[in-house]
Amino acid sequence: MESEITLQIILIKPTQDVVFGLQKGAGMNYETVQKQISASDDLVFTFTVRVKGDRSKDELPKLSGSFVQGSADNKFIYIDIGTYAGQSDTIWSRRLKIPLTGITWRDIDSLAANSMLQTSVPGVGRDGGPNCATPKPFPGWHLK
Repeated sequence: MESEITLQIILIKPTQDVVFGLQKGAGMNYETVQKQISASDDLVFTFTVRVKGDRSKDELPKLSGSFVQGSADNKFIYIDIGTYAGQSDTIWSRRLKIPLTGITWRDIDSLAANSMLQTSVPGVGRDGGPNCATPKPFPGWHLK
């Protein structure tokens, strides 16, 4: 059975004056959507993914859709940053990789009509620039 769920990523106080956006599509054939320029507030990205799989055979749900990247056992979402998000007046060219690990059938079952799974990650990296690569430690997804 296939269904859709809503996910929400919160970037906590990301580097100012940099464009951040959600990557839709993969490889060289992608577009950046929900573009936002950071100021002093958090940035929020809300989107849907498809849930597939057979509960009797699959330990975890299989997530897919236009925002989902990666191999079958390593799914994630990209946040494009700076030039990757189409910004021309910046020194930043980065991507933030948000893992889809830890989402279980129980999480899917817990979602009501108006609820979603949410994660929050720091928007600034150790170098003071936009956070990039995979956040460590990754806080996981929780019901909102």
